[in-house]
Amino acid sequence: MTTPIGKGFRSLNLTLRKELQLYANVRPCFSLPGYKTKYDNVNLITIRENTEGEYSGLEHEVVKGVVESLKVITRGASTRVAEYAFQYAQDNKRAKVSALHKANIMKKADGLFIECCREVAERYPDITYEEEIVDNACMQLVSDPSKFDVLVMPNLYGDIVSDLCAGLIGGLGLTPSANVGANGLALMEAVHGTAPDIAGKNLANPTALLFSGVMMLRHLGLHDLAEDIHSAALAVIAEGKYRTGDLGGTSTCSDYTKAIIDKLQGGHVSD
Repeated sequence: MTTPIGKGFRSLNLTLRKELQLYANVRPCFSLPGYKTKYDNVNLITIRENTEGEYSGLEHEVVKGVVESLKVITRGASTRVAEYAFQYAQDNKRAKVSALHKANIMKKADGLFIECCREVAERYPDITYEEEIVDNACMQLVSDPSKFDVLVMPNLYGDIVSDLCAGLIGGLGLTPSANVGANGLALMEAVHGTAPDIAGKNLANPTALLFSGVMMLRHLGLHDLAEDIHSAALAVIAEGKYRTGDLGGTSTCSDYTKAIIDKLQGGHVSD
């Protein structure tokens, strides 16, 4: 369901994340073998605080023509997402965590966020910690994405930066995400929108949704199944015969999906 712009009901995804306290949004972005973009060395993880910031939904009209929108940053939520980022880096043998912020302007709100990140970083001496102002980080990402590894940031910055990272590897059609909460609770989703302009036309690229399913399988500990599906999809993309329009191909969603199924069944991609 498409979220209305500037009016109407609140984003259903945002509501689920907040109500279920899915506090960490995890979006991997990596260069796909055999699919050429301007960058061949992208291997990034963006971790976005998912429950507060500018998306707290606290807006009101002070007087006619003047609207106030509140940004909420708390020590609890900032520490929680920072701990997730560093633990993720440690568990996945990542070398560096970069905290993105705008504390030079929002000294109290973003200042609190990076203060929490610094405190958590002290408990992970084997992981390099750095801080980058978010606008400079965007410039650095499009100049040389290999400078970064795991990035952690407040809600709005994460929404923007993760889409930027998707553009480095070929677009939102390739980018999965996981929304993770306490006690193993998780919701996986493709990061793109509803694409109503191509609905029902068999043109959509299902890779992001498929890779989100792979993330769910890994979350459930079904690593062999996850690797089989992931490898099959990567192989089909690398071969180049079956690609959807957003990847420069002419295949339908069904053709591309069938090619992946053929790979999984152990055969060659059928003609």
